[in-house]
Amino acid sequence: MRTFLFAAWVFVALSAQSQSSTTDPEKLQVQWEVIENNYQHKSQFLSAFTITNTNKQDWPATGWTLYFNFIRTVDPASVTGNVSIEHVNGDFFRLVPKSGFSGIKAGASLRVEFASSDWVVNFTDAPAGLYMVWDSNPAKGIELTHYTIKPSTEPKQYLRFAGDKIGLITPQMIFEQNLTARPVAAEKLIKIFPTPARYKEQSGSFSLTGDVAIVTDAAFRKEAELLAGDLQPVFHKKASITTAGNAKGIQLKKDETISEEGYTLSVKPDGIVIAASSGAGIVYGIQSLKSLLDPLAWAGTKIAIAVPLVDVEDAPRFKHRAFFLDVARNFQQKQQILKLLDLMVLYKLNVLHLHLNDDEGWRLEIPSLPELTSIGSKRGHSPDGTTALCPSFGSGPDVNNPHGSGYYSQEDYIEILRYATVRHIRVIPEIETPGHARAAVKSMDARYARLMKEGKKDEAEKYLLRDPEDQSVYRSVQGWNDNVINVAMPSTYTFLEKVVDEIMNLYQRAGAPLLTIHVGGDEVPAGVWERSPACKKLMRENPSLKSTEDLWYYFFSKVNSIVMKRGLSLYGWEEIAMRKTKLDGEARYIPNPDFVNSNFQVDVWNNMLGAGAEDLAYRLANAGYKVVLSCVTNLYFDMAYYKAFDEPGYYWGAFIDVDKPYYFIPYDYFKNAKEDKFGNALDRSIFIGKERLTDYGKSNIVGIQGALWAENMLGPERMEYMILPKMLGLAERAWAKDPAWATEKDAAKSEAQYQQAWSEFIATAGLRELPRLDHYAGGFQYRIPSPGAVIQDGKVVANMQYPGFTIRYTTDGKEPSLKSTIYSGPIAKKGTIHLKAFNARGRSGKTSTIVNP
Repeated sequence: MRTFLFAAWVFVALSAQSQSSTTDPEKLQVQWEVIENNYQHKSQFLSAFTITNTNKQDWPATGWTLYFNFIRTVDPASVTGNVSIEHVNGDFFRLVPKSGFSGIKAGASLRVEFASSDWVVNFTDAPAGLYMVWDSNPAKGIELTHYTIKPSTEPKQYLRFAGDKIGLITPQMIFEQNLTARPVAAEKLIKIFPTPARYKEQSGSFSLTGDVAIVTDAAFRKEAELLAGDLQPVFHKKASITTAGNAKGIQLKKDETISEEGYTLSVKPDGIVIAASSGAGIVYGIQSLKSLLDPLAWAGTKIAIAVPLVDVEDAPRFKHRAFFLDVARNFQQKQQILKLLDLMVLYKLNVLHLHLNDDEGWRLEIPSLPELTSIGSKRGHSPDGTTALCPSFGSGPDVNNPHGSGYYSQEDYIEILRYATVRHIRVIPEIETPGHARAAVKSMDARYARLMKEGKKDEAEKYLLRDPEDQSVYRSVQGWNDNVINVAMPSTYTFLEKVVDEIMNLYQRAGAPLLTIHVGGDEVPAGVWERSPACKKLMRENPSLKSTEDLWYYFFSKVNSIVMKRGLSLYGWEEIAMRKTKLDGEARYIPNPDFVNSNFQVDVWNNMLGAGAEDLAYRLANAGYKVVLSCVTNLYFDMAYYKAFDEPGYYWGAFIDVDKPYYFIPYDYFKNAKEDKFGNALDRSIFIGKERLTDYGKSNIVGIQGALWAENMLGPERMEYMILPKMLGLAERAWAKDPAWATEKDAAKSEAQYQQAWSEFIATAGLRELPRLDHYAGGFQYRIPSPGAVIQDGKVVANMQYPGFTIRYTTDGKEPSLKSTIYSGPIAKKGTIHLKAFNARGRSGKTSTIVNP
């Protein structure tokens, strides 16, 4: 009997191997579609794969596995098609045939329906990174290139729950939104952005040519070089720099009476003078001078440019004007970081917060710990997980995928630091701990395994980040069950000391300032450390540790000691400043009194409207913590612009267009909150009983930060699409003083003031800043909005969010192109009208479609 069963097994295996050699996974066509949100009237949705076999041979019944990434939890019991969908880890799943699966006939299709948690709205919610692995060749993953996502068009596919009343965006809705900005003539606009504290323009101009001389105080030689480099692409000639003389040109002067980052700028017919007390102030004066130039100055070689005559006094509102970039989930190359720094300094942002590690990647070379990059920087198919991290966010089987894999060498990082430092931008490194740390944990596991094989037990255990005997069961928000550092292991702190010291060395070599280390601290799941012998031992030895929750405070106390010994301060997400307690028997979080005098600085993201923590940032600031406002409702740039199937980005916190960062009021963001995360008009009763910001609390708001998490950031084009033009709103709020509409107590007056200010901002963006960004630093792929359109008096009327774009349209069913008719007034043609906006370089946005019956 055993012989018969063995022979049967061999026959099945050989049959599968034979079929795998004749059937080609690349000839499978896979489509995914949403069937229904609010499926069975629950917080779940039903979707389906349709797998079509275009091979001439039948697809085998066994011997294969289909892998994919998916950001939702799949209910295994709901899966149809005689296959199973199994969760591997994180967002990584596999689809395998069940016993009795009969394969897919040549030319036939298999439909697999399954229910998943929550809901879906746009294409970035879809499964991604599909690939096939044959049992006969388990080391090779074969990407499925013929994969499509079917757009959702019916209400049941995009309405998220029974009370979701707002459908997908329409041209008519866009048209109405666009009407909120009134036309403003270009000559009426302030020609410096962000808005300076004092600006006075006079008639006349100074003629700036390639022969300009830069006369600088010796202290500002580096800044003079920066200015000469900025002007070189304009004139294709580098300005001369001298530290003596009064030649007609540009003077950089030291003036100790000006505040640290402030400057004055004077443009007169006989020359330009920028004065400041610091190099930072000179750099911001240089940016204002560049802002004065014609937006098309960088479009090609110029002989001369007329610079308006102005007198400007200016200084920033906040000292910490930050942009956060996650390079761990998906990687951005060094050159893109340098380009981002060019953009940041143009808009006077002075902090780049780099998220260098997470569950899905470690991105900084630490030579003494080579596994951090040889393993932790790579994602791809690895049968046993020892040669790379598993695919995430659609990175697929190939470890050379430029989004999933990559890291900055020490030389790369030093170059980034030097580039930033010349521009007076501080780079804050974030090393995420103790959660969101799977890349580090797995890298140190690989190091441990290597050294144990070499018989070096003590060395192997030196940097281990987990307790090998830990049987704790947990699941992080992102689905990981092995991503948390064990805080009871002495080797954890040895690891952190090594990484901090290596990072400090990089900053010293680069001559770059390093004042703080960001250590993350967010989203540690319930259940961690509860069945860890190392944690139990630590708690027995330390009576102050009453429960595993106390290990959290123990960890950050230890980490704070590490950074303080090195002359640094601790920075983290809001959770590091929180303590869990109980109120009427229910768990509550309060500002942690233990650390309030430890000079902690925290990024506060959670002000989700209606979720209960709307006032968290203000409570922490009032309690004495230094707070950087990183609020998801207005400042998370990875959120989709609006609700549309083809609009990329998440939306769990809000939909965020350029207006959200613009109308954010740092000291009173309750006042101008307008809609909840679903887009409904806000029920303002949610603010009843919420803590307002005190005058003392205001002194602890050190700045604001726009954030770009990278789950959906596949390459520089998507990155630029998501941050621009949103960054313009961030820059205005970070630099400029409170606008009148933010402090006006009369609601009607405030709204009227806001509408005027918004109109001017939109005109500045469309007529000056976006045309500048078409060419500046090589040009940016900012988002071009779709035209709004309505039917009025039997004709199609169109408009744009920003001025300065050309709308073209077609009436023959084709996509508009540069050869299509330019919209110049109402369209009388009947039928389906396609409209698209184009910038001056011929690049276009998405199409709007409207039917004129």
